[in-house]
Amino acid sequence: MKTHLALLRGINVSGHNMIKMDALKATLENIGFKNVQTYIQSGNVFVTSEEESPAAVGFKIRQEIYRAFGCEVPVVVIGKEDLEACFRNNPFLQEKDADIKKLYVTFVSKELSVNAIHDLKMSQVKPDEAAIDATRIYIKYAVGAGKTRFDQKYIEKKLNVTATMRNWNTVTKLLEMYEES
Repeated sequence: MKTHLALLRGINVSGHNMIKMDALKATLENIGFKNVQTYIQSGNVFVTSEEESPAAVGFKIRQEIYRAFGCEVPVVVIGKEDLEACFRNNPFLQEKDADIKKLYVTFVSKELSVNAIHDLKMSQVKPDEAAIDATRIYIKYAVGAGKTRFDQKYIEKKLNVTATMRNWNTVTKLLEMYEES
């Protein structure tokens, strides 16, 4: 049995794709996932499954959400190792006086090339900054996530991936929850 973290994109935002977490939990348990645990309303769901493949788990969750709730919800599934790598590899944490409130991680659906940072055309979103590490994009916003065009839609368009973004406090809490399970 393996524990996976499913990061759902775009649920319970501005009245769209409204899914109650207790209903989501029951739905996922009904299709065989074990130890289903959600964190906040924005779509962070831990599931345990005999399925090893994150892609297969994500596909199954996405299909069931559509069947049960009628919502097309992109899902990126990651493991504990991926969250641990966030803490090891986030270059913005190394900066003196790093403002945690301006740090985000975008998880993407496929491994990015070394040249992907050029594809993001960061000069168009300055003074925001980014660094790429495999299937993660570390972001440091100059002002904040609500005042930039460098969002997940921008990333998806430039890199042709499915992306979902979490702030650093959420990433920290999700790793704590992984370690507790």
